[in-house]
Parts: sequence; C-alpha cells; structure tokens
Amino acid sequence: MTPGLKKTLLSLCFAGVLLGPVIYRRIAHAGDAVTLEQQQAIDRYGMVLTEVSAAAGIDFVHARPRVDGKLANIEAQIASMGAAVSVVDFDRDGWNDFYVTSSAPGSLNRLYRNLGDGRFEDVAGALGVADLNQPGTGACIGAVWADYDNDGYEDLFVYKWGRPELFRNERGRGFTRVTEQAGLPEWINAGTATWFDYDNDGLVDLFIGGYWPDDVRLESIPTTRIMPESFEYANNGGRQYLLRNLGDGRFADVSREAGIVSTRWTLAVVAADFNADGWPDLYVANDYGTSDFYQNEPAPDGGRRFREIGYAAGVGRAPKSGMNASVGDVLNNGSFAIYQSNISEEGVLVQGNNLWVPAAPGAMQFANLASAMGVELGGWSFGAQFGDLNNDGFLDLYLVNGYVSGNPRTNYWYDFSEITGGHKRIISDAKNWPAMEGRSLAGYQRKRLWLNGGDGRFTEVAQAVGATDVLDGRAVALADFGNRGALDVVVANQGGRLLLYRNQVKPAHAWIAFELEGTASNRSAIGAQVRVRWNGQEQLQEVASASGYCAQNQRRLHFGLGSDARVERVSIRWPSGREQVLESPSVNRLHHIKETP
Repeated sequence: MTPGLKKTLLSLCFAGVLLGPVIYRRIAHAGDAVTLEQQQAIDRYGMVLTEVSAAAGIDFVHARPRVDGKLANIEAQIASMGAAVSVVDFDRDGWNDFYVTSSAPGSLNRLYRNLGDGRFEDVAGALGVADLNQPGTGACIGAVWADYDNDGYEDLFVYKWGRPELFRNERGRGFTRVTEQAGLPEWINAGTATWFDYDNDGLVDLFIGGYWPDDVRLESIPTTRIMPESFEYANNGGRQYLLRNLGDGRFADVSREAGIVSTRWTLAVVAADFNADGWPDLYVANDYGTSDFYQNEPAPDGGRRFREIGYAAGVGRAPKSGMNASVGDVLNNGSFAIYQSNISEEGVLVQGNNLWVPAAPGAMQFANLASAMGVELGGWSFGAQFGDLNNDGFLDLYLVNGYVSGNPRTNYWYDFSEITGGHKRIISDAKNWPAMEGRSLAGYQRKRLWLNGGDGRFTEVAQAVGATDVLDGRAVALADFGNRGALDVVVANQGGRLLLYRNQVKPAHAWIAFELEGTASNRSAIGAQVRVRWNGQEQLQEVASASGYCAQNQRRLHFGLGSDARVERVSIRWPSGREQVLESPSVNRLHHIKETP
C-alpha cells in the first residue's frame, strides 16, 4: 500500500466514513512496536512516549540568536531564547503540521508537512516562510497561526527580536508576505504573541508582548545598559501591543485606548474567558516581576477595553520569573486554572511554579495550589502544556526546562546570585555581569510529566514513560499527529535538536475530539468553548492560539474519556454568543462542527 493511499484511507476513517476497523488497525507508524518495559508503562500509567524524530524525517537543530560583541560576557544568557513550535493544518488536509523557528542570522525556519504515514517533509522554503532571519531584520523568536482574513486557511504571524512578519496563506499552496500592507510596527523585540478576538466582531486581533525595549538592536548596541533594572519589579522592558483587525487586511494599534500599557519583560500570554462572561481575557507572564492579568470590560465608547486586575485577583502579588502561561480545567469543574512556570533550584533560588486555581467557576480570585497539587518544582522551567496524555479523563501537564547547559562540571549560580542583589544601575548594565565563560546555569535538567490522578494531585512520571532528554527545553506543543486519538509531544530545544515523541495510549481509554469552524464568529473559532459531559463527569476546554511558552497546540480540542465511556452531551459556546448542543455523540472519533445560526 502506498503512503498516499494509506493517508487517504486513514483520513476517511478519522472523518467517520465506515471503511471498517481492520483497515485502521493495519496502518503502522514509526514507534508502533513496544518493548516489554514500554508495555509495562502503558499498563501502569496508561501511556508511553517514544522519540521518533529521525524516523519521522525531522532533522532540525535550532541556531541561537547572535548578539553584539559587547555582550560576550553573558552571550549565553542573552541568546537563550528563540526555539519555538506551533501546530497548524496549513493545507486543510486533515493532518496536523507544525512550524519551528531558528534564530541565527541566515538560519532557516521549517514548516513540516505531515505526510500521514508517520513521516514529515519540510516545505518552508518552497512555500516562502523559511528565510526569515536575514541580517538586519532581527532574530525569529516564535510564531502563531490564525485565519485573520476568514478565508478558511490559517495565516502565519512570526514575531521576532526585530521586524515582525505576517504571511497570508494562499489556500495551502504558498504564502504571501503582507507585513507592510498590514501596517505592523516596524520593530518589536517580542517575547510572545497571540491571536484572539477581543471585541467579538468575527475578526481575530493580535496581541504582542515585548521583552527588550523597541529601541534595542541586540546585534548592534550603542550601550550595554539594556538589562532589566530589577529582578523583581522591572518596568524597563518592551511595550505590549494590541492590534485590532480592521477587516481589510490592515491592523490598527489600539493598545493605549484599550488599557494595554505595561512595559514589563513579557515572555508568555494566553487568552481565555476566565469569568465566563463571553469575552476573552488575557493572562500575561512577565520575567523579572509580576504578572499582568487583563479583564475584558465594556469601554465608555461602546467598545471593549482591558482593566489590569492581577493584584486584586491574587496572581500579581509575588514577583517571579514568569516564562509560561497555559490554562486547563484541571479539576473537571468547568473552570480554568493557569499554570505559570518560574525558577526552582534547590539551595539557591526556589520561586516555584504557580498553579492558579479559581475560587469557583467564573470567579476572578485565584489561589496558588501548585505545591498542594504536586506541580511546583520543575527546575528552571519554560514551556508547559495541559493535555490528557493518557486519555483517562483528566488533564495532565508536560513541562520542559533547563536554562544554559555549558560545561557540566561548572556552575554559574554563585556569580548569578551576586548580580541579582545589586542596585538597579548595576543590574541594568550588562558590563557589570560576571562572565559566564562556558559555565552551566541550571543546565542538563530532567523534564517533568505530571499525570493528573483526578483527586487533586499530580504524579511525576517523565522518566518512566520515556521523556528522558536533558536538552535546554523551551517550547512544547501537543497534537494528534497520527489521527489516532492520542496526543503526541513536540519539543523545541534552545541550540538543540527538535524532538518528536509519539504517544501510545492504553487502548481501553476512549476519547473524543472537535474541530470547530466559525461563521458569525472568527473562522478559526478562537475563543469557542466546548463542555463535554460523560459518565457523570464534565470538562471545559477553549480554542486558543498561543499556549505555553513560544508555542501553539493543535487547533482541535481533544478530550480523554477513560474506560467504558459514554458521552451524554456536548455544549459549544461560540464567541458570537451562539450555542450548539450535541446529544450522545460517538466516541473515538473527531467531530467537525460548523457554527450554525
């Protein structure tokens, strides 16, 4: 059987066409066979991961940004970002593809097209989205996808320490650069970005969070006074942008009138309707300080604006090193908890990661339950994602970590701690920072995979289920690349190779997934909420763009259901305010749902 025929048959099976179960079971992929040890992991934990990047045709290695020689003493820290991954079905063939960024001048980004047989091919160069690290334009940091023109195809926004870039998807056959026509800012040293429809007008808008101030050009700096003025309350970072989609291919900067005025060092953002009022809010994780939490409210002119409520909500009181922002209904009670990653180094600096759990569904008051639920300590943590990796009906948590892996027999922690206690004039000048000289700073760390027991506690199982790498992890994304009803894991590593973990799940655990398409709402259905009720349980998920750190998960929503599952009811609330209900939908299949009047 040819790969093309396999792909066609699997696509039909997954869409619900009755071709018979035997065909589905016969199709094999790289990593299908399991060892006795792996089978024991499946029996005990409900899943096992196998790293299959080489077999899948993936050979990507991230190249670090280049910085001015005046920063050579701490170049390893300055150039510690840029490895990103975002999942998309860019050609609408029913198979999840993904895009990864590199950051060195002249290095190429990759767009890996899913061939449907366990293999991928890089089509970035052929489609015009590879060569984005050209000298003088800055370094690629991340990318997010959404259908900004509502033509049915996901468009690509690449954010950089430099010139941001927007590409219109030409029906999956190529991309047209529309950066200037769109009216994007000329230069943003961006740490994060997301698409969301903040005013629910059916057009996705764009939030961009700056890290370095906009006037910094890291490849050529006139002064070394570019560092944060504080390790706890720095306000000298990049500005945040809210760009409103005007519907004609152009965007307008409405940041200040919309209440977006922070100049903290932003690294992650996630949009979700936290108070269940039908309007998307923003949680922004900032380095060197407190988080920003923007509640979406009516504006005096009849539009929408944001009010920063971080301190009042309980999430913006303790300054930390925020590097991740992801949300999940971890208690299966219809409310979104927020996971922010920070720094943990025993005996040196224990900020601890935060799991902000709301007091009640819809409440804008949160308590940090990370320690109580067992997900607080993750090393120097970066990207993290919620997803039901073993399909038992509860959201698990995958986290990557590791800051700078240099000489394994050396340690920069003492020198690092010396500078953190200095006056802001000392801290803010890079020339005062001790030279790293190839030393490690929180390097070679073990990753974390916490399985949700459904009882308010998580259990760490990474080593036992196959997540054993010790590379400097940055971004992680979850997607069902094989259309098998299991969430696979793709990890982007700073200065390291890309890893693809294929997930094999206990067959007795059922699942259900939803691919949504808006009509009155934005075509990507970003902001739509799906509530699944089964076997006396319920779980809420929301379609998002960015999630985690420099990452984007698959667009479709995946729900694990456990054993003997029967779904009673599925409720969909669209950004337009419309609601749809599905009664007793079939399990173990993907449902394509289009918004109805």
